[in-house]
Amino acid sequence: MQRVLITGGNKGIGLSLTKMFLDLHYEVIVIARDFEGFIHADEVTCIPYDLTKIEGIAALIASIGKVDILINNAGVMYSLAYDKYPDEKVQSMLKLNLQAPINLIESCCKTGTTRVVNNASIAGQIGHPDVWYGITKAGIINATKSFAKIFDGKVVINAVAPSPVETDMLETIPLERREVFLKTVISKRFSQPEEIAKAILWLATESPEYINGTTIDINNGSYMR
Repeated sequence: MQRVLITGGNKGIGLSLTKMFLDLHYEVIVIARDFEGFIHADEVTCIPYDLTKIEGIAALIASIGKVDILINNAGVMYSLAYDKYPDEKVQSMLKLNLQAPINLIESCCKTGTTRVVNNASIAGQIGHPDVWYGITKAGIINATKSFAKIFDGKVVINAVAPSPVETDMLETIPLERREVFLKTVISKRFSQPEEIAKAILWLATESPEYINGTTIDINNGSYMR
């Protein structure tokens, strides 16, 4: 049985992924800060861990052992203006959104992981009001390309770049920004977690190996206008 490690697999996009992998009979391991209300707690291995504690990630992965697939899904957004960011929020965002995924990639691939999918964002591709969020997501897109080259085909590593999704994170975006965004997309709605999860699942399991170092845009044509 293949093993998949999903960070933030207890809610939102990650929760959809957890269900999809369970339906495919994978052994699922979820890392999250807490598991309150997690509906699949009895079906997966739950590991409570704060991924901003970068220094402990290597030991954590060593204790888990080999995982075949790594899904870097956990992340945070504060939707603050660049000149109103407390330093502690800058540091926590850099750690959770950028340093932790990179450390997880390094640690997991040492144990034999052969597929990695990173959950980036459209924010990493455009000028974004939350400057620090955009910076971290641009960094993940770059890390995806860089590690694909570093691993030289031994690991297939890709990313997705969704526009806003109907999850708890959407509530952090000011209402006026949400309304402006909806005018730019073809279907005039936000994406659903399952739609992003399906793309991640495909990259993690079935996509050709020639798709490597790539970021798939999932934005319903918002670049078109």
